[in-house]
Amino acid sequence: MAAPKANSAVVEIDDVQKYKSLVSKSDYAVLFFWADWHEPCKQIRPVLDELSNDHKIVQFYSINAEACESLTTQFNVSAVPTIVLLKQQKETRRLEAETVPNTVAAITQFAQHSQTALSLKPETPANDEQASPQKESVDDLNKRIAKLISAAPIMLFMKGTPDEPKCKFSRETIEVLKKEHVTRFGYFNILNDPAVRSQIKVYSNWKTFPQLYIDGKLIGGLDIIKEKIEDGEFQALLPSQIKNEKELLQQRLKQLVNQQKIMLFIKGTPSAPQCGFSNQMVGLLKQRGITDFGYFDILEDMEVRQGLKEFSKWPTFPQLYVNGTLIGGLDVVREMIEDDEFDDAIKG
Repeated sequence: MAAPKANSAVVEIDDVQKYKSLVSKSDYAVLFFWADWHEPCKQIRPVLDELSNDHKIVQFYSINAEACESLTTQFNVSAVPTIVLLKQQKETRRLEAETVPNTVAAITQFAQHSQTALSLKPETPANDEQASPQKESVDDLNKRIAKLISAAPIMLFMKGTPDEPKCKFSRETIEVLKKEHVTRFGYFNILNDPAVRSQIKVYSNWKTFPQLYIDGKLIGGLDIIKEKIEDGEFQALLPSQIKNEKELLQQRLKQLVNQQKIMLFIKGTPSAPQCGFSNQMVGLLKQRGITDFGYFDILEDMEVRQGLKEFSKWPTFPQLYVNGTLIGGLDVVREMIEDDEFDDAIKG
C-alpha cells in the first residue's frame, strides 16, 4: 500500500482497542478495509485521502483487513477494497470492490447528508447538568425547519432514506426523481423527528409526505411532481447546476453510443458477462461472426446505467447500437436474426 499523503486526514487503525476508542467518538465515519497486495486498494487510497480533506465532518479510518482479523470478521468483510459507512456506529451502506467514480459519489453524498443532519440538530445548553429539559418553542422549530429546507438546493422530506424508503409514496418519489436524472439532493427522514414531522405540515400548509422543496420553495408531493413532469414543467424548476449536469450526461451518452460503429451496453464485459441476457447477446454476436464491436459495462457507472434507459427509451439491458442508433435488446436481435434482417442492420 502506498504511503498516505502527509496532509491526509485518514486515521490508521491497527488494533481493536484503537478502533473502539476512536470510532466511538465519531458520529459519521468511513471505514476502508484494504490489503497491501491488492492493486485496486492502492488506487483508491489517494482518493480517500482527498475526500478526507474535503469532508472534515466525516472521520475516515484505514484498516488492514489481514492484520486486523477481528474487525474484518466483525464487519463480515469478504473482499477488498470494502468501504463501510457508519452513522452513530451503525452501518448505513457498504461498497464492495466498487469503482472509483461510484465510491466518490457515495461518500460525497454521505458527507453531505451528515453535514445536513448535524447542522439541523437543536442546540443544547453548554452545561447539561445545570440545564433543565425544555421543549423546543414553535419559533425555534420553525427556524430549524427553514434552515433544513435551505440545507440543499433540492430537499426531500420523506419517510426513510433514499436507499431505504419506508412508504410506497417515498419510494415512488425517489424512482421518479431518478428518471428525471435528479440524483443529488438532500433529504430529511421525518420518522426520526416527530416535532419536525408535525410542524412542517403547518409551516408549509401541506399535510402529507413526501414533500419536495427546490431552492427553498415547496413544489409539492408525489402527485404534483408527476403532474409537473407530464406538463413539461418540472425540468424548468431545477437549479441550473442540475440542468447543466443533465445536459452533460446527454452529451456523454451521445458520445458513448457513437464510440464505435457497433456498441453493446451490457452487464460485465464480453469476456465475463455478469448476467444471462448479456451472455446470450455476446454469444449471438459471435455466432454471426461479429467480433469487432465496442462495449460499455453499465455496472461500472450508475449514471450511465440510469441515463441510458431514458436516452434510448429502452428500460432493460443489454442494448445494441449501430451507428448511434438503437437496434434493441436480446429479444429484438433474436427476432431480427430469425427474419434475416439482422445482417443488413449491422452493415448499416
